Amino acid sequence: MRVLLVEDVEAMAQAVKRGLEAEGMLTDVVGDGRAGLDHALTGDYDAVVLDIMLPGMNGYDVCREMRAAGRWTPVLVLSAKDGEYDQLDAFDLGADDYLVKPFSFPLLVARLRALIRRGGVPRPATLTAGDLTLDPATREVRRGSVPIELTPREYGLLHHLMRHRGMVVSKLDILQNVWDSQHDGTDAGENAVEVYIGYLRRKVDVPFDRTAIQTVRGAGYRLAADGG
Repeated sequence: MRVLLVEDVEAMAQAVKRGLEAEGMLTDVVGDGRAGLDHALTGDYDAVVLDIMLPGMNGYDVCREMRAAGRWTPVLVLSAKDGEYDQLDAFDLGADDYLVKPFSFPLLVARLRALIRRGGVPRPATLTAGDLTLDPATREVRRGSVPIELTPREYGLLHHLMRHRGMVVSKLDILQNVWDSQHDGTDAGENAVEVYIGYLRRKVDVPFDRTAIQTVRGAGYRLAADGG
C-alpha cells in the first residue's frame, strides 16, 4: 500500500510517516499544497492524507482539483480545523473522511485501511435531484442547462435540502443549519424559513412547472429526490 501525506509541519509529517510505514504503508511526504496536487495527479497512490492549512494551495483546493481531474484516490483530511462547516466543505469538495488534530493514530490507520479497501470509486461532488443540480465547488445551481441565480441564504437553504433530498427536514433543523447553529426556533425564525421556502420555489420550481420543494404538514419540508 502506498500513501501520499500532504502536511507542512515537518515533525508531525515525519511522525505520521514512521507510524504508517510501521503498519506496512509506504508513505511519500510533501509539505505544500501545489506539490501535493502534482503528486496526487501523477503518482500511483492508494490513499491521500491531506491537511487543509497548507502553503501554496490549501487542502480544499487540492481535493477539488483532484476530483475535477477525475482522480478518485481516497482522501482523508487530517486537520486542526474542527468546525462542522469545515468538515462539510471538505466532504462537499470530494473528501472521503475527516479526522481532527490531535487524533488517535490507531483510528487513522483503521480509517485509511477502510478507504483503501473501498478503493477509488468515482464520487462526483455535485448534488442532483432529477435535472436540478448544485455544485458546492462553484456554487452553481441549474435546472437542466438553465442556470439559476440564488442569494446566499437561498443557496444555503437549497444546499441543505439537497443534502437531505427525499427526507423530511424540520423548520428547526433548517434554522440551526442554515441560519444559526444556536437558533432557538422562535415564531419569527420559523416565519423566515417559510418566506425563504417561497423565494426558493419561485426560482427552482415555478418557472419550470415543477414541485420539487414539498411541504409536509406538521413536520417540515422535503425536496423530492427526482427533482419534482
